[in-house]
Amino acid sequence: MKTFTYKQPATIESTQVVEIVNEEEVVTSTVQRIYSNGLKKAFDRTMDYRYFVQFDVCTVEGQRLFTCKKVSRRGRVYFKGKDFVTGKDYMIAYDGWQIMIPDLMITDGQQKIMLNKEMEDWSVFTCNEQPIARWQAVFRETYFDITLQIEATSPIQHEAFFIAIGQAVLFVGA
Repeated sequence: MKTFTYKQPATIESTQVVEIVNEEEVVTSTVQRIYSNGLKKAFDRTMDYRYFVQFDVCTVEGQRLFTCKKVSRRGRVYFKGKDFVTGKDYMIAYDGWQIMIPDLMITDGQQKIMLNKEMEDWSVFTCNEQPIARWQAVFRETYFDITLQIEATSPIQHEAFFIAIGQAVLFVGA
């Protein structure tokens, strides 16, 4: 199992570049909330920083690996993911939106991954009903200690996929 950790500022509007560290304490990538322009950031302030949501995970050198962006169309909220390494596009949508904390379905059109969203415990990513990764955020006054664990059996092994989706969907949400 691979383990990655990072310290996310507690304020959801933060655009600080955050370093992601593996179990050997080596920085493997970074994550950052992105606004394409100042007008969007100013408007987002009026919407509690939850309307324009985009997180990019990049290499240490700054090359984008994965992005996850919130999309609101005709009252429907979903997220789009883009893997810049494989070129795959992902749709992340709520499954069972009528319930209090719905699961999310992540698909590239062929593979289907479910994300069981938990507020106080591990949020678990599953594929074929088997856990493949888990993400957890623990509040520490001014920041969140975030941990990602990826199973050796996961069809996706790069942390960028799980971290970008975790930040957009679990940290900020809809």
